[in-house]
Amino acid sequence: MKTTFQLSEIDRVAQEVLAAAPNKTLCFYGDMGVGKTTLIKSLVKELGAVDIANSPTFGLVNEYADSDGRQLAFHFDFYRLNDEMEALDMGFDDYLASDAWLFIEWPEKIASLIPEDAVRLNLHFIDEKTRSIELNVC
Repeated sequence: MKTTFQLSEIDRVAQEVLAAAPNKTLCFYGDMGVGKTTLIKSLVKELGAVDIANSPTFGLVNEYADSDGRQLAFHFDFYRLNDEMEALDMGFDDYLASDAWLFIEWPEKIASLIPEDAVRLNLHFIDEKTRSIELNVC
């Protein structure tokens, strides 16, 4: 999947990503401010989460559930991570074993911990309101 879109079309893009992803581990690559968190917010909404997604920058992970309390997704932001041991210390392996969607920002910080079949999403700036996204299996 490769597409160019306006930021106003983010919900449609989220639907397309969820439909096209061959598994539930999604790794988001792109420059600061390109819209990784914005897309993840839309993905969480499309999955039917009760809470509105926000960036877990300082807590490293946010959890999202549906109205019945079932875990839908975990959103990781590893930007401030110093090394992979920090991810292991927080139980990242347990999250990988869950059945929930995993949305991982800054996966390059934990490269050796990412499953081989993880989905790679590359986001790029086109202009102030336009982005491109490319979805590939790692």
